[in-house]
Amino acid sequence: MKIKKILIDKKENKYYWKEGDFHSSLGKIGEKDIISGNIKSHLGKEFICFNASFADNVLNMGKGPAIMLPKDIGFIISYSGINEKSRIVEAGAGSGVLTAFLSNISHDVYSYEKNESNYNLARKNLDELGIKTNLKNKDITEGIDEKDIDLIMLDLPNPWEVLKHAEKSLKSGGFLISYLPAITQVQKLVDSKGDNFFFDKAIELIEREWYVEGQKVRPKSRMIGHTGFLVIFRKI
Repeated sequence: MKIKKILIDKKENKYYWKEGDFHSSLGKIGEKDIISGNIKSHLGKEFICFNASFADNVLNMGKGPAIMLPKDIGFIISYSGINEKSRIVEAGAGSGVLTAFLSNISHDVYSYEKNESNYNLARKNLDELGIKTNLKNKDITEGIDEKDIDLIMLDLPNPWEVLKHAEKSLKSGGFLISYLPAITQVQKLVDSKGDNFFFDKAIELIEREWYVEGQKVRPKSRMIGHTGFLVIFRKI
């Protein structure tokens, strides 16, 4: 079931509401009051309330493997230039987070996941959000069924095993992007690219949040550092 509302208390703690009465240590709020916008508990505690976004729902789905974060997903979407006409192949669906964001933008997403438990989790999460995608319980290293693809996105430990299939599947100029945790994997992938791919770049993205209150401005002590490398190729 989708998250419908986000409630925030005075300490800026977030609560995710789907249906029914809301209960917390700050008191009870009836379902009708939440829907009407009268967000005050029976103990007199007030909450800010707004509608949940697509991202709120995706990032709070049932989790399995470690998920790719918005800082990396946003770059993939913007740099590859995918749109409502794009056809995408993804491998390593995991819990379906990246699959969901890609499907929200693109015409067709074909997602490969060889691990059956991950496949079942991704299927459940995507179905609960009403996202229609072509999810396959299949190992992409055995072949790619689709042709004329704009983007192939690999979240796998062994992406070099997919290159021979990717070159047959991608459009000329299409993107192949791999998400890898270790620089040694990046080296092996770039060394394996062959003559049919142009190596564009390898990057990592760092996210640092700032504290801003009146004249007090400073970076917060905690930041999102290295999560993985994005390795980008273009089909020649």
